[in-house]
Amino acid sequence: MTALSPAYPAVPADALAIRLETPADDDWIENLHEVSFGPGRFARAAFRVRERFPIDPSLCFIAELDGVRAASVRLTPISVGGIDGYLLGPLMTDPAFRKQGAGRALVRHACDLALGREGAGFVLLVGDLAYYGPLGFIPTVPHAIRFPAPVDPARVLVHSLDENMATTLAGDIGRFGKG
Repeated sequence: MTALSPAYPAVPADALAIRLETPADDDWIENLHEVSFGPGRFARAAFRVRERFPIDPSLCFIAELDGVRAASVRLTPISVGGIDGYLLGPLMTDPAFRKQGAGRALVRHACDLALGREGAGFVLLVGDLAYYGPLGFIPTVPHAIRFPAPVDPARVLVHSLDENMATTLAGDIGRFGKG
């Protein structure tokens, strides 16, 4: 496992709470999704994956800072080349709470739980290496993973307990458990 960078300070433990998402969060999440990604969000490759495969409600979390919703993350079970794992995203932080560590805390929490599940070999995402690299994500082989829509291959990142996963993960994104 890649060590996390100390460059990002942790949110004070007494200020941060991470909990499972509930139906009461739906409107807030949808609004945050619109604010974060705009109307083009429906055309993104990761959205197309989430359209085909349902999220795992046991891996959808809200971060609260001092009791106020600050960030959200969801994970979708997928398979790539016969290896089961998860697609992380969307990760969204309310603009009023950005750069306070809530998003990074959610990523760490969600990845720890996902990679601790039997049969889960990776957490995949499309995002910025500068942000996700210190959280344990590394680039995959360009064009090795095929999404259902165009994606910048330099932004396809993976986090895994298997140090070779980034160089060996390849194939179409499919249904978890179906290889």
